[in-house]
Amino acid sequence: MSPPQPLIALRGVHRVYGVGAAEVRALDGVDLDVFRGEFVALMGPSGSGKSTALNTLGCLDVPTAGTYHLRGVELTALNKQQRALVRRSWLGFVFQGFNLLTRNTALENVELPLVYRGVPRAERRRRALQVLSEVGLADRAHHLPNQLSGGQQQRVAIARALVSEPSVLLADEPTGNLDSKMSHEIMQLLARLHRARGQTIIMVTHEPEMVAYTSRVVHFRDGRIEGSESPGRTA
Repeated sequence: MSPPQPLIALRGVHRVYGVGAAEVRALDGVDLDVFRGEFVALMGPSGSGKSTALNTLGCLDVPTAGTYHLRGVELTALNKQQRALVRRSWLGFVFQGFNLLTRNTALENVELPLVYRGVPRAERRRRALQVLSEVGLADRAHHLPNQLSGGQQQRVAIARALVSEPSVLLADEPTGNLDSKMSHEIMQLLARLHRARGQTIIMVTHEPEMVAYTSRVVHFRDGRIEGSESPGRTA
């Protein structure tokens, strides 16, 4: 039996900003495989390259050199419009700042990716309510963001990222704006979703206690991967 193929494969990825004395090698020859169903944390000090790596994985940035394959497709060969289609079809995003529309209810925020995909109203409402239930917010569907706690707003953001059933969920410091109790609640939720859905998750974090919920930690320093480990899962 042939070994499983990675869902994500970065090979020799460089990202260089500036020229001459101002040159910054944000990524300096990164090789990374992520397999379907993994929950991977990217860690490292400020300027280590972890956020640039996440932006590359999210098709928000393009490598200066090297290749990026997702689901067997070389994304570095795509144009801007094609990369936007990949983001909409295959990727879900969760941000530190929630990024919810303040005048829209939780339900309307979760529906938004399906609106862009042209899903009929009744179907997108059904799917949005289903995923809100998964994150424990079925009873808050018609609340505005300012009527929700920070943890509840992040749950809405996670539901919005999942409603289009992405191949990969990318989370950029998802607990960065939350207190310790809410941070653990969000990580417990992500761990449950990972187990229940088999959802592939890649998360940037600087908080060591949060990586205990993941299946693998990849350490970045000076634009390179310096190692990885399995931290042991917290329930």
